[in-house]
Amino acid sequence: MASVSSNEHTKEGCTKEEYSFVYGDEAVSYEVVRKHLPEGKAKKITIRVHPDCEVVVTAPDDAENTDIHEAVMKRAKWVWDAIVDFRSHQKYVQSKNYVSGEMQFYLGRRYVLKVVENKESTASVKMDRGKILVTLPRFDKRKTSLTKGLVNDWYKYRSERIFHERLQYLLPQASWVKGIPSFRILPMQKQWGSCSAKGTLMLNPHLVKAPKECIDYVILHELCHIAEHNHSERFWRLLTQVMPHWKEVKSRLDGMAELYLNE
Repeated sequence: MASVSSNEHTKEGCTKEEYSFVYGDEAVSYEVVRKHLPEGKAKKITIRVHPDCEVVVTAPDDAENTDIHEAVMKRAKWVWDAIVDFRSHQKYVQSKNYVSGEMQFYLGRRYVLKVVENKESTASVKMDRGKILVTLPRFDKRKTSLTKGLVNDWYKYRSERIFHERLQYLLPQASWVKGIPSFRILPMQKQWGSCSAKGTLMLNPHLVKAPKECIDYVILHELCHIAEHNHSERFWRLLTQVMPHWKEVKSRLDGMAELYLNE
């Protein structure tokens, strides 16, 4: 195994560097994000493999390159296994054409998309006997874009209802949250959710494709950020307190991310 440096840049106080190591016959690239940590805060090197196979290493700003490299090498097999696992999901992910017969997801279940023409009807989307039924007044060259727009709008509408319902259900567990936090629906490529400094939750509408337990995990994760803004030990203890099996739920969500996020 070997490591080579690529490039380095700085953004919003975080220095980012790119390196790679060789595992078997393949080079694996990873990004190092250095962050300044306050005095007394535990200085850890963490490694994450994202569903798009991007490897990100977060390290204190004063960490030695050799220490970072050693940490990556110790987990090289884990990193590679995670990449292989995500790639196995990607093999089955094809760009959607929004035509009848394609698979869609809603609350963890698979539904077949059916697109029909009805000159006497307005454009609409509804669930119908195990199908997501899209009705268009007529088929023309805009059929695909119209269908995609209608389906995405339907997911956004559904997500607003479901997220509001789950938030109301989960709030009694989040005793540190005062009142009902506001949330926005915001499509994101790599995140299921985020929490602003003012406590506003931002949730990805594609999350409504996942089982309710996965939705609950993301909402609880963001509610924990209202109390702990960083991924500190206190944050993870708090999350474990409200959802003891969150690691299993997160793994389940990550494993389906490519399918749920696919448009």
